[in-house]
Amino acid sequence: MPEGHSVHRIARQFDRNFVGRTVTASSPQGRFAEGAAVISGRTVTSVRAVGKQMFLEFDDDIWLRVHLGMYGAWDFAGEILVDPTIASANGRMGQTNQRGTTLEDEPILDSAGENSLTSIGAPRRTRVHVRMSEQTTGLPDEGAEWPPPIVGQVRLRLLTDVTCADLRGPTACELLTPDEVSAVIAKLGPDPLVDDVQEGEERFVSVVRRKPTSIALLLMDPSVVSGIGNVYRAELLFRARLNPHTPGRDVPEEVVRELWRDWVRLLSIGVETGQMMTMDGLGPDAYRKAMAHRDDRHWVYHRAGLPCRVCGTAIVVEELATRKLYWCPTCQA
Repeated sequence: MPEGHSVHRIARQFDRNFVGRTVTASSPQGRFAEGAAVISGRTVTSVRAVGKQMFLEFDDDIWLRVHLGMYGAWDFAGEILVDPTIASANGRMGQTNQRGTTLEDEPILDSAGENSLTSIGAPRRTRVHVRMSEQTTGLPDEGAEWPPPIVGQVRLRLLTDVTCADLRGPTACELLTPDEVSAVIAKLGPDPLVDDVQEGEERFVSVVRRKPTSIALLLMDPSVVSGIGNVYRAELLFRARLNPHTPGRDVPEEVVRELWRDWVRLLSIGVETGQMMTMDGLGPDAYRKAMAHRDDRHWVYHRAGLPCRVCGTAIVVEELATRKLYWCPTCQA
């Protein structure tokens, strides 16, 4: 499932490439035909990301809510203006996870799909054409078909004169009023990139410390905290050396606070690089290797049966509320 860092990166792409522009909207798949007809011909006026949900505002107070869920992704094609606040995986600015770059340094690309070459969201193979640079002008590459051909089940296509965004496989894609948007956001836990960080910490600590629910389940509850998915959940708990089955109310307050502060750090890294880098203190070679291969950048996630990087104990995996939970039974005893 795409986690919070991916959705914030998507929002920044929309801010750079769609806000202030009129779009033609369609639903090639047909499942969002009525909604697409409402927003087609309207101007995108703003975009917000909160946790795993994105809200795109159009004129006349019409909002599009998209929740990618397990399988959703946005594919971008055409001329893409890169958000200069987002770095590439090798630490340079301007490269996001679409194909193509004007950077001189060779970018680090992740074949596992977390930092997908052509889309943001769930990993998938795609054939859309993308050209990227920090400053691009004019129409897509000469000779490229425009608009790009429809590939697969596209729920929603948003098209400007030079940029195309295709949405596939979302859990939610719906139009809302401003009041409905406010109601959805009000139900979400704090997001470090949206809410005041200190206020968010207090909200998070207050909720966790009164819940009998296990901390592993609380971290995945969007009403408790926004944006944390299976990968970040496992890594945060290991970094805190915290048994995932500990009831929230039994976790020491300072540990809960450190969980929040660690989430603030890891989310920022994820947005900047496009990858869920959760290991610290790596040298240049180890860092490049970790950025290129998911198995080299996590402490416990996806490492069932492999030795713990700290103590050597085999990492275990178990089912918890239908999701896989990875942890070290020694370091997190």
